[in-house]
Amino acid sequence: MKHAIRLLLALAALALLVAGWLWQHNFNDGVALDAPTVAAPPTPTVLERGAYLARIGNCLACHTARGGVPGAGGLPIATEFGTVYTSNLTPDDATGIGRWSAAAFWRALHHGRSADGRLLVPVFPYTHTTLLTRADVDALYAYFQSLPATQAPTPAPALRWPYGTQAALAVWRALYFKPGELAPDRAQDTRWNLGRYLVRGVAHCSACHATRDRWGGADWADLSGNTLKGQGWYAPSLLDPAQASVAHWPEAEVRQLLRTGVAPQGQASGPMAEVVLHGTQYLSDEDLDAMTGYLRGLPSTASNRAAGAQARPTDSRLSQIGARRYAQHCADCHGVEGQGQAGAYPALAGNRAVTLAPIDNLLQTVLYGGFNAATAGNPRPYGMPPFLLTLSDAEIAAVLTHIRTAWGNQGSAVTPLDVHTLRAAALRTAKS
Repeated sequence: MKHAIRLLLALAALALLVAGWLWQHNFNDGVALDAPTVAAPPTPTVLERGAYLARIGNCLACHTARGGVPGAGGLPIATEFGTVYTSNLTPDDATGIGRWSAAAFWRALHHGRSADGRLLVPVFPYTHTTLLTRADVDALYAYFQSLPATQAPTPAPALRWPYGTQAALAVWRALYFKPGELAPDRAQDTRWNLGRYLVRGVAHCSACHATRDRWGGADWADLSGNTLKGQGWYAPSLLDPAQASVAHWPEAEVRQLLRTGVAPQGQASGPMAEVVLHGTQYLSDEDLDAMTGYLRGLPSTASNRAAGAQARPTDSRLSQIGARRYAQHCADCHGVEGQGQAGAYPALAGNRAVTLAPIDNLLQTVLYGGFNAATAGNPRPYGMPPFLLTLSDAEIAAVLTHIRTAWGNQGSAVTPLDVHTLRAAALRTAKS
């Protein structure tokens, strides 16, 4: 009995120590929100800087519901843990950040805590905004405070228990988050350091491209690719030449892709098209040059998801169906030999996006169609029609297998089950 009591006491003491450490790690950030400050009105230069950062960082794209007021939030973000709604960044006192001080805003971006002290759900990428300088955070704050105040309550998140609880968030942050800034790497030049700041902080590229574990955690400097669960897309590795590395591209083509969404060797699609549309097309020449240099200088590392030479389909009937459906629905735009049409429809032969081992993006494009970003440099992009209601799962699988294995392409076969699985996942997301 005494041993059991001692064990219970020891466990209780350990629990108290862990709870104390978690509190220290998550809540003792040292930011004084009630410190008296006399803030001068922001200068036009500061407001211009804040507006620029909000645009290239894609802030308004996320914090604007479809058809809603810019910055008023309410956009649903689907994740594998449930749905989160973006918050209202306008200076409305009741539902926005009208009562927030600059220090409270800094704490949210740097420490991931709301003005009322709550730990924020990391769908808001404070894992990346923590790298922003105080001057840039203050510029963002000044810009958002200059927006028209809009009363728009943020819907409560619909996360499965216990993922949205403060206790679960405290543990997650202890494992995956540490506040900090990017000290310049003195071994690199100014251009490289600026590119790193933009990629890792402002544009938060690894929020999509970092490989995440089952709890949604990652090494936030990682860019080796990740499946965007809940959205049905795959953010390819920016390190793997077989996926989305641009190390071998000429600088002019990388700049063209970031500015217009299209380039001779590839084009943006899905979520990346939105990033170009709302963000990277507005990069200044200096920032575009820095981001281009940093991305081209990333180490070249093969992914464990590389397509490789994989098994061809053995069912000759399905092979014939795939070739027939391609000739019927695809060849007019993409060419009989998959050669595409320059400036309009991408080539499928030798296209790494076609042979990518995770087939999520290819399936999304064929099932639901879509357009590239309508940018200033590509104002009238050519579109892809949806085949969701035109072709059966077996027919879509046959067509995709055909384009992934024809004309020298070395992709794997696609099965009807692959197509059905994505359809079912998209339906579940739409209902959630």
